[in-house]
Amino acid sequence: MANFIYLLLGFVVIIFFSDLLVDAASSLAIKFKVPKMLIALTIVSFGTCAPEIAISIQSVSTSNGSIAFSNIIGSCIVNVFLIIGIASIIKPIKIKHNTIKKELPILVIITAIFSVLMLDSLFNPKTDDVFSKADGIILILVFSLFVFYLVHLFLNKRSNTEVDSPKYNIFISIILLIVSIIMIIFSSDLIVNSATKIASMFGISEKIITMTTIVIGTSLPELFMTVTSAKKGEFDIAIGNIIGTNIFNICIVLGLPVAIYGDLHLTGFGLIDILIVFLSSYLLYLFARSEKEITRRESIIMLGIFIMYYIYVFLG
Repeated sequence: MANFIYLLLGFVVIIFFSDLLVDAASSLAIKFKVPKMLIALTIVSFGTCAPEIAISIQSVSTSNGSIAFSNIIGSCIVNVFLIIGIASIIKPIKIKHNTIKKELPILVIITAIFSVLMLDSLFNPKTDDVFSKADGIILILVFSLFVFYLVHLFLNKRSNTEVDSPKYNIFISIILLIVSIIMIIFSSDLIVNSATKIASMFGISEKIITMTTIVIGTSLPELFMTVTSAKKGEFDIAIGNIIGTNIFNICIVLGLPVAIYGDLHLTGFGLIDILIVFLSSYLLYLFARSEKEITRRESIIMLGIFIMYYIYVFLG
């Protein structure tokens, strides 16, 4: 009974602080006269990546590469196909021209580089699929180029003004931002642990528990952040959170531990998994480019792909 109470409490807390985080991030962007996209790509997305960072460092340091890669691949797929899919069904997400022209192509390029690095055996059948220290360093270098883009975005948009009025002043916004990220991470951990214990009580298999509680569970911060942002019409925060999170997941959450701890052998991953990862970023770009928004029809396609992929994973 206690696990059900903790589960319910976790959802109440994460919903409340996701709402606060969106308002605080929006207020901060307006006060500092920077695009909301910049706040979403940095503070918000990096903050909500904390569960993935903890799992990745722990698994890579103990040479358990399968958990690290399941976490990163699963998170990238969940973030786009499930989270954007759910958010845009609730309210179609409008995408600005600059995002279609710059941020989304950057995500596609980084995902493509990641996919190529994972497919050693495709280019040389005699070679095992290994994610090497060199691959990790390449991802960190790619991320440094993304950081240069963020600095450029900050310097060139510093004078940008918003017509909205900030809900909070700078001090309150920063405090709420920090507290909200901490509480969202805490509540997502509470939800994951409670759900895992409940699933074990009902005899649900370890594989299903792993694919749901670890992959989907650690994406709960992004889920509630994106849905809340979309409902409030804060589309830059909604889409920026996902773009920033996927880039950070690939380049830092995976790249940094591998660069530090060394090579990881890829077991249990095939061409289908890599193709779905790349497809997630490429379809997001195509859908955004087509009508400058993610429509409900396109969100249904995303959710359909997500369901089919998970069926493939469970049956495989």
